[in-house]
Amino acid sequence: MADDRDRDSTEVAVAEFHKKIKEAFEVFDHESNNTVDVREVGTIIRSLGCCPSEGELHDLIAEVEEEEPTGYIRFEKFLPVMTEVLLERRYRPIPEDILLRAFEVLDPAKQGFLSKDELIKYMTEEGEPFSQEEMEEMLSAAIDPESNSIHYKDYITMMVIDEN
Repeated sequence: MADDRDRDSTEVAVAEFHKKIKEAFEVFDHESNNTVDVREVGTIIRSLGCCPSEGELHDLIAEVEEEEPTGYIRFEKFLPVMTEVLLERRYRPIPEDILLRAFEVLDPAKQGFLSKDELIKYMTEEGEPFSQEEMEEMLSAAIDPESNSIHYKDYITMMVIDEN
């Protein structure tokens, strides 16, 4: 009996994922022909609650692209790959406490904030650097215009995806 229940709940989850994936995909299917621009795939994946790194996103796109890349991704290739990603809970967002610890490492004086210049330096010169566009997007959401700094506890609270 337990196996039947597990199978039933998996089938329900798959059906629910298919619905969510189709809805997210359709937002970017401007021609209504079951294709999206390859540059929109990251946005679609993130809208489904996944947070892949740029490298992981690149690998995922390679998996769903045509043999001869056209610049477009077909829904029928995207659906099974994305369903598997969601079932396996891949690319989960980083938990709030880990994000907080990361910011605290950058703030050895434990002030609770970083200056705009410090933030730009860390995000563009360390690890997987942000593009100019990504940096501008983050700054517009993160920087308090009065103090010209990021109060990272507030920013993390705003950023974290509610899992429910």
